[in-house]
Amino acid sequence: MSSQARGHLAMLAFSALVAGSFSLGSMIANEIAPAALNAARFAIAAVVIGVAALVTTGIPRSAAKAPWRYLVLGGLFATYFVLMFYGLKTAPPVSAAAVFTLTPILSAIAGWMLLRQVTTSHMAMALLVGAVGALWVIFRADWQAFHAFEIGQGEIIYFWGCVAHAIYTPMVRKLNRGEPAVVFTFGMLLAGCAVLLVFGWSDIRATDWMNLPPIVWIGLFYVAIFASAATFVLLQYATLYLPSAKVMAYTYLTPSWVILWEIALGNGAPTGMILIGVALTVIALLMLLKPEEEGQAAHRSRSREG
Repeated sequence: MSSQARGHLAMLAFSALVAGSFSLGSMIANEIAPAALNAARFAIAAVVIGVAALVTTGIPRSAAKAPWRYLVLGGLFATYFVLMFYGLKTAPPVSAAAVFTLTPILSAIAGWMLLRQVTTSHMAMALLVGAVGALWVIFRADWQAFHAFEIGQGEIIYFWGCVAHAIYTPMVRKLNRGEPAVVFTFGMLLAGCAVLLVFGWSDIRATDWMNLPPIVWIGLFYVAIFASAATFVLLQYATLYLPSAKVMAYTYLTPSWVILWEIALGNGAPTGMILIGVALTVIALLMLLKPEEEGQAAHRSRSREG
């Protein structure tokens, strides 16, 4: 399997694991302060990834050079997660996941500004289709709401978190100096945890950790291990081999995964009209992947002819 193929597989797993954080996150968002939750999340994830780094690649001294890099990346991701949980206090999981699907457009812009990655006309069309699908879900297939541009406060808060996430994606490639994905992730997690400890210290001290409902601990360990430690490594790996817009294109699958999570948790499925928007986001993903597949097929054909 080529490096690019492994990058795509990593992002497929990423989208499935991230989706669970929307459904579980909405269940615990009002039970604990977002800063306290995410400080614990980063701390647990840092321990898991740190151990993984030690037993696999090791942590070379060279990884400690220019520690400001980890502070930048950790600050961006800490911002994303804190704003996500603030948004989930009022935004429904499917709507929040739809806002997340706007990230590819934001990543394409950030990728051009930071790395001069060019978005082709085909990719631009795919991003547009995905954005239309996302807006369809955000406004709940209600033309009157769209005409009045009535967006919930939670969706607005989370959108700014997605801006931070979009900047993070190309910044990984820009700041990485050859460190393995697991080592680079460990540095980012430590820095993000430090940022959250400073930012959320009052919330951390005010939290009654011993008497939190069981669902909070379930959600915390899920987002720390599966939706943080695992997805951070998957994202770090994919961004080293795929353009930023293609990496974040997999976010288009998130609403579909969230719908499955919601059904599994007994929260019901959205209406048929909203599913149209979800279908558009899946079509956008297929459009974004098609050019690369055609290019690989052409390359194989030329190789056989040679």
